[in-house]
Amino acid sequence: MATLERRRKENAEGEFYVDSTCIDCDTCRWVAPETFHEAGAQSAVYHQPANESERRRALHALLACPTASIGTVHKPADIQAAQADFPLAIEDEVYYCGYHAESSYGAASYLILRPEGNILVDSPRFAPPLVKRLEASGGVRYLYLTHRDDVADHRRFREHFGCERILHRDDLTAATREVEIVLEGADPIAFAPGITILPVPGHTPGHTVLLLREQFCFSGDHLAWSEHRHQLVGFWDYCWYSRSELVRSMEKLARYRFEWVLPGHGRRYHASAERMALQLRRCVEDLHARAQRVGST
Repeated sequence: MATLERRRKENAEGEFYVDSTCIDCDTCRWVAPETFHEAGAQSAVYHQPANESERRRALHALLACPTASIGTVHKPADIQAAQADFPLAIEDEVYYCGYHAESSYGAASYLILRPEGNILVDSPRFAPPLVKRLEASGGVRYLYLTHRDDVADHRRFREHFGCERILHRDDLTAATREVEIVLEGADPIAFAPGITILPVPGHTPGHTVLLLREQFCFSGDHLAWSEHRHQLVGFWDYCWYSRSELVRSMEKLARYRFEWVLPGHGRRYHASAERMALQLRRCVEDLHARAQRVGST
């Protein structure tokens, strides 16, 4: 829990603050960008909320923070109302869960509402307020894990909801060897009507992404928007398995049509399918250029 004793000096004076336990995961900066920014390789409050909507987003960031590094000087009377907002609607049947887990280094997770059974995309923190909201939304039938890094509290969600966990065989570890559905191979997997799971090795050997209709790409740690570079990027600097496979996987993904990139780490991105295709081509070109530079050294 954040404490005033560890409050960072970079914070603006006022009710909200970030303390020194921040791990610079970037969550608060995209959940409430009008309140939080980067300061010295950690986050800080640069503008105290000026109205109710800004305050509510700052509370969302407080609840989402994986290390409880955001605090308020006074106990917020409206915290339960902010808790009840999660999962937060993104578009149509897709929601953002909040409640990031430190064990996944603050990765985001998402909920897809379906009459056939809801899908949780990557594991959030097993937080009672979120669990209650998931129960009220129909529970969780599947817990789809994009890759080995962002599994967080998958066991607790399995025990509570009886959901079937999904992970590629090449990313199984001692912590996930008992998952119920093990994906195989390199070919696209037609998991359900409108849902394709696409193997995209690179960041890890068994990384996959989930494509929902021609609208959403749940991209894990394969693809995200870079606020610093103002473009879609592959995880070149955080590629634990194979950069050459990462490039090939991005070329494969670029053949698909979608309008949303919803990553585990990095910023989400929304554009027309045509604009998205241009951004994906730019991303592939960038990866090729990086690979050539490495090969020439």
